[in-house]
Amino acid sequence: MASINTPNGTAASVPSGDGVGCHAGKDALVAAANAAGKSEVLDRYAADYPQGPHDQPQSMCPAFGSLRVGLRMRRTATILSGSACCVYGLTFTSHFYGARRTVGYVPFNSETLVTGKLFEDIRDAVFGMADPALYDAIVITNLCVPTASGVPLQLLPREINGVRIIGIDVPGFGVPTHAEAKDVISGAMLNYARLEAEQGPVQAPRTGRAQRPTVALLGEMFPADPVGIQRMLDPMGLSPGPTVPTREWRELYAALDCAVVAAIHPFYTASIREFETAGRSIVGSAPVGYDGTEAWIEAIGKACNVSRSAIDTAKAQQLPAIKAALAAKPVKGRITLSGYEGSELLVARLLVESGADVRYVGTACPRTRWSDPDREWLEARGIHVTYRASLENDLAAMREFKPDLVIGTTPVVQKAKELSIPALYFTNLISARPLFGVMGAGSLAQVVNGAIAGKSRMDEMSAFFGDVGTGDKTGVWQEEPEDHPEFRAAYAKKLEKLAKSKAIEEAV
Repeated sequence: MASINTPNGTAASVPSGDGVGCHAGKDALVAAANAAGKSEVLDRYAADYPQGPHDQPQSMCPAFGSLRVGLRMRRTATILSGSACCVYGLTFTSHFYGARRTVGYVPFNSETLVTGKLFEDIRDAVFGMADPALYDAIVITNLCVPTASGVPLQLLPREINGVRIIGIDVPGFGVPTHAEAKDVISGAMLNYARLEAEQGPVQAPRTGRAQRPTVALLGEMFPADPVGIQRMLDPMGLSPGPTVPTREWRELYAALDCAVVAAIHPFYTASIREFETAGRSIVGSAPVGYDGTEAWIEAIGKACNVSRSAIDTAKAQQLPAIKAALAAKPVKGRITLSGYEGSELLVARLLVESGADVRYVGTACPRTRWSDPDREWLEARGIHVTYRASLENDLAAMREFKPDLVIGTTPVVQKAKELSIPALYFTNLISARPLFGVMGAGSLAQVVNGAIAGKSRMDEMSAFFGDVGTGDKTGVWQEEPEDHPEFRAAYAKKLEKLAKSKAIEEAV
């Protein structure tokens, strides 16, 4: 065991050993993390973000989600602790998505990792960055290797020179998706802000404290959606509160000061726990389509003790316009839909009400009780819903249902186009549009119908290129490759003979 100095000057022990590289595999990393004192963190993640039916969907590094949240917040600094290759990939991707912030990095080697020197290096970096003129908070994130090695971020000071210090572990072997990593950092920040508010007065939002009871919005959404939600809430004497993840620290206090929380994205388990600890009630689903908007307005109104007449007025102002918008921009065609943002069930509901024949909805996120209204609505219409969907699930649905359009992740879209099926990338082309209320009612029709109408172009391209670049024709050739079926037959016989020999050995 190595010894480090804690903020109060006492000594604490840090696990040391050979260290575990990310090449070791998930089981080895989990075992190492548990042995190094991270079992409490991993147990909490296992409860908050349940696995199954699949272990972990194929997705990007989960720390990308928490990193983006921090990079989008004003006066918030970010430090990563992890393998250099991981940090490079994360920062590259974040800047590719438009972040214009410097990301701090504390490098390490085998010696500093196993002796506890890495923690001291992190602590020095935090003290060096903690300038209250520049930052409200500093977020330090352990990636896989430091988490597996037990680097104890919880021993960092809670604040330095008035700057809040927040340490989180976001290992790929503990947090299933990048969407849930957004909840890891949001929950940690809400916890810190809630404890601050319990101790005394806190900073008001830039725009001042709301004059009406507010509805905090949980989950990232298109910027126009809170504006549409405000129109729904006005007749009930309510206002939309901050959207969590927030863009500034002081917005966390305003979010906690809400009358009710709308769990637009239902997988923010840690954040919901903080809201419930603060005495706030939670409403699931979202105001999507006609049925969803009607149910959501009703649920929000009841949760805030709004009068029946005010609830009915809000419905009367929204529902006829939504019905008209849906009718004016119908969607025709069979669709399979999947993604990893967490809004997949909401998008499916909107497509169904627009007239689409949706057969399958897959989401990389877990099932929670806050998504039950959406799941029940879809399943009542015979639509198959899969949580923790894998790439194999999504591709199997595409083969089974033979859709006119596939909406999904990059590899799903790629496979669909190989099969001459029109396809749209969910994250960039679907979730980046308003979904709620009147604005959302007709927002998907143009892009979806346009893609379906492009089927003939897909067929033309497939006919033109044929099987070029597939099978034996993959790669760069100086001459046209010649097929040799006799070689395949010979290899097939050898493999068959080998399989028979192995079967005989196992039987003996």
